Amino acid sequence: MPTHRTNDAIYPGTFDPITRGHSDLIERAAQLFDRVIVALATNPSKQPVFTLDERMELARVALADTPGVEICTFDGLLVEFARKKGARVILRGLRAVSDFDYEFQLAGMNRKLAPDIETLFLTPAEQYANISSSLVREIAALGGNVTPFVHEKVVAELARKMG
Repeated sequence: MPTHRTNDAIYPGTFDPITRGHSDLIERAAQLFDRVIVALATNPSKQPVFTLDERMELARVALADTPGVEICTFDGLLVEFARKKGARVILRGLRAVSDFDYEFQLAGMNRKLAPDIETLFLTPAEQYANISSSLVREIAALGGNVTPFVHEKVVAELARKMG
């Protein structure tokens, strides 16, 4: 008997905050998959600037015009959450060669844990290749203009948070 197979992908991350690079990857993935599940991690080893609820709201605003996107949170093993959501693909972004080693290790471990779930790497559009959430936070904390890197709602919230 054939099993039901979905064409859904999960894109996990902290998204603290969501950047134009993230949005670019999600928008392009939405052209490839029926549904892109943006899964905000509750990573206890990180100290996010934004609460989980704030990150969810910023992601909703930034991705409001992208059809086929579901935004949710998760904790625990990503592959278990992917199975629960019916996603057969984990999306990961590669900005630079420096990202590759870590992402390659993650993909290998996820394959050992869940051989039925594939990892797919996407690279950002060239204008977003150097954007990361941590750099955006640092620029904002130092009073720099982050408008080119994040949605205008994120700009406003960073200004509020950074005082």
